Amino acid sequence: MRIGELARRTETTVATIRYYEEIGLLRSAMRLSGGQRTYDYEDVSRLTFVRRCRAFDLSLDDIRSLLATMQDNRSSCSDARDLAGMHLEKVRGRLSELAALEKSLASMVRSCDANCPDGAGPDCVIFDAIGTASHA
Repeated sequence: MRIGELARRTETTVATIRYYEEIGLLRSAMRLSGGQRTYDYEDVSRLTFVRRCRAFDLSLDDIRSLLATMQDNRSSCSDARDLAGMHLEKVRGRLSELAALEKSLASMVRSCDANCPDGAGPDCVIFDAIGTASHA
């Protein structure tokens, strides 16, 4: 199949496919006599896997590690588990940060509702709250 068909089947852009080839997440495409790239079902499978990894917010390096583990008979399932566990800890950390952000934003909205609803934009307490918020 041509690159456009691969993109359609995997819900990926042509530019992304070319990029993944360039950085080695996908093998270099076979070329037809006219130079057009051509792909097979193995490429569909691999690109689908990469796309699903990205949906899990895995980094390109993490995806590269998982692909290497998949292709190495000497590797262990624990290699994939350890990578997933590290990513889980990152996600949990981000969730904690997002919970703190939610709390701060809710406080700003409540403060605005209590102190300056429908007031002049430049006088909104949200600007003061953002200006004095810690960057921790």
